[in-house]
Amino acid sequence: MSETQSDEEVPLRDRIAANPRPALQWLAGALVLLAVEFGAFIGVIIQLALTAVRLLPSNPGAAALASAGEAAESIPTLLTRGLIPNQGYQTASGEWMGTFLGLEPAYAWLLRVVLIYAYAFVWLGWFWVGYRWFRKHYRYADWTPRDDVVDRLRSHRWGQFGFVLVLAFFVLALFAPALGPTTVDANIQSPYTHYTKYYDDEIESVSNVTVGTANLGSTSQGAGGENVGPWSYDDYGRFHPFGTLTDGKDLFTFMAAGARISLMIGLVSLLIAGFIATALAMLTAYYKGLADLAAVITSDSIQSLPVLLVLILASAVFGNTWIANLYNGAVLLIAIFSVTYWPFFWRALRGPALQISEQEWIDAAKSFGQKPRTIMQKHMFPYVVGYLLIYASLTLGGIIIAVAGLSYLGLGITPPTPEWGRAISAGQPYVATASWHISLIPGIMITLIVVGFNALGDGIRDALDPQSEGGEDTGGEAAVAGGGGA
Repeated sequence: MSETQSDEEVPLRDRIAANPRPALQWLAGALVLLAVEFGAFIGVIIQLALTAVRLLPSNPGAAALASAGEAAESIPTLLTRGLIPNQGYQTASGEWMGTFLGLEPAYAWLLRVVLIYAYAFVWLGWFWVGYRWFRKHYRYADWTPRDDVVDRLRSHRWGQFGFVLVLAFFVLALFAPALGPTTVDANIQSPYTHYTKYYDDEIESVSNVTVGTANLGSTSQGAGGENVGPWSYDDYGRFHPFGTLTDGKDLFTFMAAGARISLMIGLVSLLIAGFIATALAMLTAYYKGLADLAAVITSDSIQSLPVLLVLILASAVFGNTWIANLYNGAVLLIAIFSVTYWPFFWRALRGPALQISEQEWIDAAKSFGQKPRTIMQKHMFPYVVGYLLIYASLTLGGIIIAVAGLSYLGLGITPPTPEWGRAISAGQPYVATASWHISLIPGIMITLIVVGFNALGDGIRDALDPQSEGGEDTGGEAAVAGGGGA
């Protein structure tokens, strides 16, 4: 390092090269955690790639990716249904066969769920260790505005409550195949091509039956004995944590797979809408004039329309077109949400972007001849992105509700792909019966997820903007806190 080069200007890779031990220790720990679920991670990556390929007209490489996905399932993975099975049958003597260590299916499934969530929290703790080691070994500044942001968030109990709920939802979506007591393919999409074993008391021996036939004997329709409620077994010895649907399919498996669909739609929609809004916010704040006027007129035109009615109308109009067939309607919903939500983000980011564009360091950058793209990328974006995080966390819950609402109305995601709103719609006639769980459990989960995202958004807002807690910082200082850091 030259004498004229400050510590802060040394690239991170050079700092790590000068003291590699902490980074290598953290990387070794991360590789150990990754190895535990390596097969699952590879499977998720392949599934994402396969989903992207299937969006293309000719599906190039889909067969190869599908074969790779099947090969990934054979990679050893600790927290899987194969290693900790919960599906089995009970003999005449009361002994369970085919389950993990002969445990009752409910406890075998619960053990797998606890281990998966513990694994997720270990990853979270390891990331926190990595952040602390970065501050200690690789960051030369004793303090940055980001430290105050983290400290305020650590003491924000409401925000932490929201973070726990959001994390639980993300784990449910990411580990849906392993968390469910059965698989989506076997229980929901292709039940008549899969079999399940059960002990037949009449012939006093183990019999095979298709999952579809078993589902027909495990329906929850509220009348008489036609109900398999939460935390119970059906006549075929299959355990159902949330009970069954009206067609006998497992509700927990349905909810876990539906969480993955809702999360994918929400995140992709926010990424597209956030990218459009952030780019426009910086462009209009930098150039002002006609650029800002055009954005104002366009956003006002979109915001003047009732969002829910636009969603219903667009879903109905494009419901029979080719775009509605892409990923069972998910691509259509992503396009609709991206178009209807970016004006709200842009409105929220426009003020902070204009405020930053008037600062002295922006004028100094212009006077030194920096290009507009460099100024927006290096000097404006770090301060705008903090506000984007706030509104994105507050909006994601609304998108999940909207997706569920459209599915409730028979729009949006097409059957048999699981979606929470369709479960609520199917169970509505049975709310006052023994099959109350079909509508109530998805409704409670939607409420908790929305509360969680709102609470997390409140926590991020209070952490980024001290004024929201009654502080004395000015707007400019709040913006610095939201995006600064070395």
